[in-house]
Amino acid sequence: MNRYARQIRFTPIGADGQRSLEQSRVAIVGMGALGSVIASHLVRSGVGYVRIIDRDIIETSNLQRQMLYTEQDVSELKPKAEAAATHLRSFNSEVTIEPIVADLTAANAEELLSGVDLIVDGSDNFSVRYLMNDFSIKHTIPWIYGGAVGASGMTMTIIPGKTPCYRCLFANPPQPGTTDTCETAGVISPVVDIIASTESAEAIKLLSGNTQALHGTLFQVDVWNHAWIPVSLNNSKRSDCPTCGERRFDFLDQSHEESAAAALCGRNSVQITPSAPASLQLEQLALRLKDAGVITLNRYLLRIELSSSMTIVVFPDGRAIVQGTDHLAKARSIYAEILGY
Repeated sequence: MNRYARQIRFTPIGADGQRSLEQSRVAIVGMGALGSVIASHLVRSGVGYVRIIDRDIIETSNLQRQMLYTEQDVSELKPKAEAAATHLRSFNSEVTIEPIVADLTAANAEELLSGVDLIVDGSDNFSVRYLMNDFSIKHTIPWIYGGAVGASGMTMTIIPGKTPCYRCLFANPPQPGTTDTCETAGVISPVVDIIASTESAEAIKLLSGNTQALHGTLFQVDVWNHAWIPVSLNNSKRSDCPTCGERRFDFLDQSHEESAAAALCGRNSVQITPSAPASLQLEQLALRLKDAGVITLNRYLLRIELSSSMTIVVFPDGRAIVQGTDHLAKARSIYAEILGY
């Protein structure tokens, strides 16, 4: 127990709490900026089993805020989940780490999220969060939501049957292109660390048997303006919530599947089709994306040339063509970065 001696000396955890951590199983969805910090904390803290799920590979632009990765990982074109597992095992060989290189979708959620005590959000898009929320409530497995963009972020802990769920607060996903993303608004690494560390602390509290210490709020922070805003959730649980009130699991239904992706033969391009048609205001979207790349706009489409030598063409119904790759997961990631969905 020498490895965890300082943690055990922290009275709320102690030896019993440490044993609980070692017997716990966690799934982390997304191994980008948030997931890197979360996984590091939980593995170093001695959580016994950590499953890490991510669909993407590492790029140079990730290194500014995704703390687990190195330039060598970029040069080797490593998937994030595999590279993360290698680094995490070097921190703590006593923890079982299971890397999964995959999209989390309605088709595989029952398989990828099963058999754990807690799900922690390190993702970067709304569709995955609604999917995690459905799975959490259906199977009575707690999950911790977190998101960060610009210099701001927020997090909340969902305990099925006790707290409001994600859909109690955010009933439906926003229209694609209507919210800030790291691609459109940027992000600074300190806010990522704060939100991910808060998620990690909540996980440690929960898994060590200290549920009374959970913050119980929608915790929001703006590190640029030094604003810390814990919003009470006391009256937020809704009896008419489609998920935890009516127990409808719409996002686990494959008809609500994440945007479909299909490679276009011979074109080094992928077409993304949203699960439900959107109604985008291309002029407003162009304003939001003005710093993300070179934009061409007409009444039919918006085209943006990204600094990554890729181009995305977006249509008013939310459909998009990602040019410069035939890798479906990569195209999905770019779509999520640009449109937040």
